[in-house]
Amino acid sequence: MSKLVIIDGNAILHRAFHAIPPLTTTSGEPINAVYGLISMLLRVIQELKPTHIVVTFDEKGKTFRQKSLPSYQAQRPPLADELSSQFEKARTFLKSAKIPVYSKGGYEADDVIGAIADRAVKKGQDIDEVVVITGDRDILQLVDDKLGIKLFMPVGGLSNGKLFGESETLERMGVGPKLIPDYKGLVGDASDNYFGVPGVGPKTAITLLEKYKSFENVYKNIKEIPEKLKDKLEKGEESAKMSYHLATIVTDVPIDVDFDSMEKWSINSNDVLTLFQEYGFKTLTERIKTVGKKIEEEKQGALF
Repeated sequence: MSKLVIIDGNAILHRAFHAIPPLTTTSGEPINAVYGLISMLLRVIQELKPTHIVVTFDEKGKTFRQKSLPSYQAQRPPLADELSSQFEKARTFLKSAKIPVYSKGGYEADDVIGAIADRAVKKGQDIDEVVVITGDRDILQLVDDKLGIKLFMPVGGLSNGKLFGESETLERMGVGPKLIPDYKGLVGDASDNYFGVPGVGPKTAITLLEKYKSFENVYKNIKEIPEKLKDKLEKGEESAKMSYHLATIVTDVPIDVDFDSMEKWSINSNDVLTLFQEYGFKTLTERIKTVGKKIEEEKQGALF
């Protein structure tokens, strides 16, 4: 059975940077976020046993969301120098492990993930299951049991993770995966600096979506909604439409995707081991050798 793991590089590096105490390379450069990313990758390989691996990143420059709403994510502080300097090191590691990296200017990593996942399950790529590794709940909207798309999210730092299908998403969010953009259209997302309909909270949004089944149908049937709530919805309609637009992951990102390259990863290559010496990763070196040896043994066992 083929399984594609898509890692949200930005989300995991951010989480690792804040979860792991400061570490430096042998030359004194920050490296804790990269250490966390690699630790997470090893755990994923052992637990999920992927056949294909790919990592996505955001690119510099404005995305279509920031062009639609200039205040989108504007309240977020700039990356700390100690973290921003580690992105290139992460890419260097991924190259040494032959793990392809994808990004696209004008789009977020979420959209690139959506595009890769969509093509993997719909374009005859012979991939049976897709698992997205992220700490970003927005990506739960991609979960689809029938198509075999799940999400693996770190819980309580990086040491534990939970696999989300449709039922787990409904339990966590109060709505199913497909209704997450509809839900955020109504309640907004303060962390991304868009606010849905002022005065409409999670309980009201869930009640509306349970009854009307979609954001669009809420407004199509607005005349039958109680006057006080109807007034809020009408006054906040433009904000709601913008919030729905911003919350929706697009899957038609114009990128070329090579699924064959995602199958050629080599976690314990000589290039990786040499890089680990440069980074000063003694414990990770032993772990990666152990994991790599086990992978080779499993591959040999599968041949007989």
